Amino acid sequence: MKRLCGTVVPLITPLTSDDQMDIPSLERLVEHCISGGLQGLYPCGTTGEMMYLTVAERQLIAETVVRQTRGRLPVFIQTGAWNQADTLALSQHAAAIGATGIGVVTPVFYKLSDQGLLAFYQAVAAAVPADFPIYLYSIPQNAVNDISPALASRIAAACPNVVGIKYSYPDMTRLQQLMLIRQGQFSVLAGPDQLFEVVCAAGGDGVVSGNAQCIPEHYASLWQALQQGDYPRATKLQRRTNMLNDIMCAVNNIAAYKVILQAEGVITTTKMRRPMENLRPAQEQALLRQLQAWHYRQVEL
Repeated sequence: MKRLCGTVVPLITPLTSDDQMDIPSLERLVEHCISGGLQGLYPCGTTGEMMYLTVAERQLIAETVVRQTRGRLPVFIQTGAWNQADTLALSQHAAAIGATGIGVVTPVFYKLSDQGLLAFYQAVAAAVPADFPIYLYSIPQNAVNDISPALASRIAAACPNVVGIKYSYPDMTRLQQLMLIRQGQFSVLAGPDQLFEVVCAAGGDGVVSGNAQCIPEHYASLWQALQQGDYPRATKLQRRTNMLNDIMCAVNNIAAYKVILQAEGVITTTKMRRPMENLRPAQEQALLRQLQAWHYRQVEL
């Protein structure tokens, strides 16, 4: 079953000024990521404002990304939702439209036992074809529920089509423990961008990075250096990338991504799905001024 590697992009969700899905902007964003040399697409994730979208909107986004990508990159749709029924429906839809696979965030808000989380992922795995790959997605700082290495191992044993995990908490020890599942054959992707190099050096497969859609050249160059085993170059690229990411994440990072992508002509508006907040005009100007001062699209060593 297909696994992800390198830089996987959790796409923002472009909106029109009247709060509808902006399909032309989404199509341009897909092309922007592909031409930027990135390795995978991950729509409807946290960066895509997932929990503030309807099921129908998420299905439209999934269909658009799969259609526009045309098999040039793997597309894993994030299908975790507010309840299990919607999660199963979105997962089955992703399989039906030809997505490469899915990522599934833990149930959110209410605290569940490990047994409850295991049952949830068993239900998802049983709802899609047996050869349709699934990534677990743990972001405990947002979702309340976490996936420990012991629980991930239980899920992997019970669900053969669970091929790996996106772990979005900055805990390198936990990430290394997850890499031991299935005798080291369990795919592990980091959520924190600053861990891209060290996770790959330790045996992980890559990073899921919202920042990458704004500075794809840096992530493409960093992945190339890692594949070549050129760790001195990779370290220099990681440090420069961290600096640029600090600028983007100093304010609401999802809103910042939209400001940058609009300035580059990729998307039409910076609108956020309410209650998510837009940046204020002064914040937008400061963000772009800081990035431009660092020639942010240039990869320098």
